Amino acid sequence: MKRTLIVIDMQNDFIDGTLGTKEAVAIVPAVRRKIEEYRSRGDEVIFTRDTHGGDYLQTPEGKKLPVVHCVKGTPGWQIEASLPTQGCRIIDKPTFGYAHWEEFTFEAVELAGLCTDICVVSNALILKALFPEAEISIDAACCAGVTPQSHAAALTTMKMCQIDVRDAD
Repeated sequence: MKRTLIVIDMQNDFIDGTLGTKEAVAIVPAVRRKIEEYRSRGDEVIFTRDTHGGDYLQTPEGKKLPVVHCVKGTPGWQIEASLPTQGCRIIDKPTFGYAHWEEFTFEAVELAGLCTDICVVSNALILKALFPEAEISIDAACCAGVTPQSHAAALTTMKMCQIDVRDAD
């Protein structure tokens, strides 16, 4: 069975930058191990990168979240340097969920990354809708939300939508 790991938005601005949290910093080693696990088996690893322009504050998202982040080409937009990206596809996405997953073929997909309650849940639900027969799962130990409470709520939402959630404990 073809297995794919999708690493959502493990970018500096979400880890220790303008929108960073201690929970995001804490998951970096677990995400690195997860990537190495997939790569050691020869499985596919895809990264997404939240990508905005200099006009971010004028966009609909920027008007609701007025914190400039992940501007293309800036250090905050870069994927955390300790995560191995070589040989992996990197997808720049302009909003929470990537709208073109149908370009891929997935049998088993696991998601990890940031933020559980925004981009991870958005992509998980899109994937579940596009690939209802695929195994879609989340490793809660490799995700962090804006807050621990919203992280937990997003995990519950994904469970309710028949996405397998491996709990962090």
